[in-house]
Amino acid sequence: MSELTPDLLLQGYAVGIFPMSEHRDDPEIFWVDPRRRGILPLDGFHISRSLARALRRTPFQPRLNFDFAQVVAACADRADTWINAEITRLYQALHEQGRAHSYEIWESDTLVGGVYGVSLGTAFFGESMFSRRDNASKMALAGLVDVLKRSGFTLFDTQFLTSHLASLGAVEISRAAYHTRLDAALVGDAQIMPSAVVPLYEVTQRMTQTS
Repeated sequence: MSELTPDLLLQGYAVGIFPMSEHRDDPEIFWVDPRRRGILPLDGFHISRSLARALRRTPFQPRLNFDFAQVVAACADRADTWINAEITRLYQALHEQGRAHSYEIWESDTLVGGVYGVSLGTAFFGESMFSRRDNASKMALAGLVDVLKRSGFTLFDTQFLTSHLASLGAVEISRAAYHTRLDAALVGDAQIMPSAVVPLYEVTQRMTQTS
């Protein structure tokens, strides 16, 4: 692969591919184009009774783009990660351009969960998430889905389907179906609005009212 730049990264997302590395110490980056793609329908987020209860009672506070670098570092802080130093640098550059965002869960002044990804058109490409408290990553995804819906996004790409994501309503679609949705999402334009971030108990109320 030729040297990656933030602009080249965005071009990759626009044609349906995304970068990864084998592990944190591998300097090489390769493009991935899955035959089956994971997406999280913005109107299909599944909020279980236990998660709804946790959201209503949680002392955690959500924040948007408060400490993007710390979220990426936390996502990479695991035994097996595809986030190497170059990927970290590139996404920080995208963040500084207003193209990469983090939705964060805080316990007072401690970051306990979060998710980050890239926005382009009305598509959001989820990259990674982490959790250091029970339900923290689920809360982050619920809050992010709410923000994306309120900000005019139409596609939440999760890249792959995991059992964790499936339990929250994510589904797997074919590459062709994904490209159809991606092409439609790139026609429009949406901006993640900081004003769309609300207390987590309000996220629960909104989702249970529309489910």
